Amino acid sequence: MRSRNAPLSPAEFDALRSVESGATMRRTWPPESEGKDAMTDLDGRPADDIHELVSRNRLLAALEPSDLLLLKAALKSVPLTVRQVLEEPLESISDIYFVLSGIVSVVGRAFPSHRIEVGMVGYEGMTGLSVVLGDGRAAHEMLVQCSGSALSMPAAELKKAMNESRTLTSVMLRYAQAFMVQSNQTALANGRGVLEERLARWLLMWRDRLQDDSINITHQFLAILLGSPRPGVTLSLHVLEGRGLIKASRSLIRIMDREGLQKAANGFYGIPEAEYDRLMDAPSR
Repeated sequence: MRSRNAPLSPAEFDALRSVESGATMRRTWPPESEGKDAMTDLDGRPADDIHELVSRNRLLAALEPSDLLLLKAALKSVPLTVRQVLEEPLESISDIYFVLSGIVSVVGRAFPSHRIEVGMVGYEGMTGLSVVLGDGRAAHEMLVQCSGSALSMPAAELKKAMNESRTLTSVMLRYAQAFMVQSNQTALANGRGVLEERLARWLLMWRDRLQDDSINITHQFLAILLGSPRPGVTLSLHVLEGRGLIKASRSLIRIMDREGLQKAANGFYGIPEAEYDRLMDAPSR
């Protein structure tokens, strides 16, 4: 067995791409649309309805109306499918995706075949941070981990809008800072946290983005994402379940005690989340 911090092998990462999570994508931010499926709700929508759809992405919802108007004409609704690659390292970024539902995994890669998840994006954020930071080339692989939907736009259109608006640029840069904090805390957790703590953190982060206490995921998939042997992940799930924090089966984990799970994360959960709230609530300038 390899150590818990060892990188994913090509075979293991291929397994990550082949897993269909099937997770429920129920949102409490913004309020739910009762009786509507997340994807059929998007299909066929005319451009005039984009304004309503942006409320499903917390980053877009934080924009000033005038800044949203700069983006609106270029936005279009698109599905996100499991295993879909949105960005490839060292390649030009053609499109930006503002996630409405589902999860996009940010995967760090290094020669010859080192791969591991270094962050995740859900309805709170976007892809294409290199464009926001003044470059046009991807630093990491962006892989759809859980199917959903997004509003996409050409990267060139986002750059144009940012050149026209200081307040839009301010919000985008604040999100970039929030994501950097998340990525840094992921490195800290991977380097210093025991598997049980890292698992608790990951479950909370996944729940944050799906807004659902029930998570459809296999132990094998969890092992791949955490870069740990499957038996260790299964044992850690049993420990958390024995403490009454979760209920786990072969492919379903239900969070029973969120506060207790946060305590089990032992300080590795909460800092990026609080920083995101602080930055997104800050006035544009």
